[in-house]
Amino acid sequence: MTAPTELQELRTLLAEISDLRGIEALLYWDQATYLPPKAGDGRSSQLATMAAAIHEKQTSPALGRLLDKLAPYAEQLPPDDDVRALIDVARYDFDRATRVPGPFMAELAAHTGHSYVAWAKARPANDFAAVQPYLEKTLDLSRRYAEYFPGYAHIADPLIDSADRGMTVADIQPVFAELEAELVPLVQAIVERDGPDDAILGKYYPEAGQWAFSLEVLAQLGYDFDRGRQDKTHHPFMIRLGHDDNRVTTRVDEHRLDGLLYSSVHECGHALYEMGTADTWRGTPVDSGTSSGIHESQSRLWENLVGRSRGFWEHFLPTLQGYFPEQLAGVDVDTIYGAVNTVRRSLIRTESDEVTYNLHVLIRFGLELDLLEGRLAVADLPAAWHERYQASLGVHAPSDVDGVLQDVHWYGGLIGGAFQGYTLGTIMASQFYAAALAAHPEIPDQIRAGQFDTLHTWLRTNIYARAQIHRQRTPGACHRRRPRSGALPRLFAEVSLGRCMGWMRDA
Repeated sequence: MTAPTELQELRTLLAEISDLRGIEALLYWDQATYLPPKAGDGRSSQLATMAAAIHEKQTSPALGRLLDKLAPYAEQLPPDDDVRALIDVARYDFDRATRVPGPFMAELAAHTGHSYVAWAKARPANDFAAVQPYLEKTLDLSRRYAEYFPGYAHIADPLIDSADRGMTVADIQPVFAELEAELVPLVQAIVERDGPDDAILGKYYPEAGQWAFSLEVLAQLGYDFDRGRQDKTHHPFMIRLGHDDNRVTTRVDEHRLDGLLYSSVHECGHALYEMGTADTWRGTPVDSGTSSGIHESQSRLWENLVGRSRGFWEHFLPTLQGYFPEQLAGVDVDTIYGAVNTVRRSLIRTESDEVTYNLHVLIRFGLELDLLEGRLAVADLPAAWHERYQASLGVHAPSDVDGVLQDVHWYGGLIGGAFQGYTLGTIMASQFYAAALAAHPEIPDQIRAGQFDTLHTWLRTNIYARAQIHRQRTPGACHRRRPRSGALPRLFAEVSLGRCMGWMRDA
């Protein structure tokens, strides 16, 4: 079938939107890395202007007319046709964008710019009161945003749907309830045993050595420094500025060896996904990761299933000892492998082990629902945070620095839709990795030899290159097809418990 001329016109308009989004992303990246302290107000104004310009392009009548003209053409294409997927995703994004007024998007961008700057100052000062007014407005904006999408069963559903298309609170809560029911006693059982000691990670490790080692690891995993870079920030993230510009960030603690490393590997997983999208979709809305959950599956796969594996350390320990010969003198693979897989009741989500990690996510997801439903006031959020950490993880943060102020999400975006992807992704990471091993049983041996190409190629072929084409074909399917009751938490628990207790081989 001959493609109509409108298809190229559509791609031209979509490329303009993509360019504007890249400029917007550059402003956000700069804000989170090198922005001068007094430049926050100006940056917030710039972000508001960009948000208004993007929204105007996204909702232009010309774009709507093109999509209307292309609808009959798309319906004649096979259900699995890539062009049909592109038209569907463009229509979906257009329909969502036209529901939200442009002035609201500008207001939201300006507010989150101010809120992020306030949080960056408040967290080290342990000053929740300084950000409380910002968070209260964020909650109001989040509710207002959800109201532009009537017809959902729960106020959080539109926010979740924007990150994980097809997912709802009703889908997520049963999965999370199963996880919590098994993880709380699992954590208790593990910490009551004599487990590996991670004291070796708490020595003094100068930043220069940590940084150089992380760059070596990223390069060997496949991160292309000709298409990206690594910088420091308050809260690690990966950001896509364009098809050939995917940047990662991390943070440094000179008294904790694993912090910088695993933040870097986690963000590298995100970047490998974005770097692996097909050139065919450059400048279109499908030239990006499918969903929050699928994206997190890649960061968690590389961070945990690869980065915490014994084979990983059989290869990289000698390199690390070259940077820190005194600190790691006499340290063998068993010691470092046990240290990076130690299970403990921790306060920080991004630095937690595989067993406790999802409890951190579940706490945040529950707090979001309570805030959106009006059961919890922002003023009471710090106390609620401490109560739930005590109940689920048995820990109480000494201050709000490691409590309600630790994550940037609520201070740099909306409340709702941000956290479910971390746990959905963790579950899917094990499933994807199992599929890769079934296709290539030699992968663990290759990891021991420092060879990651086979795994990387399998992921690029089966996940990365398809980009958001998956979003059109089976919305929510990767999340919705749940095994029988109890199977998801059991799968995750066995993978995590096996590694931490030492009986599971790197199969």
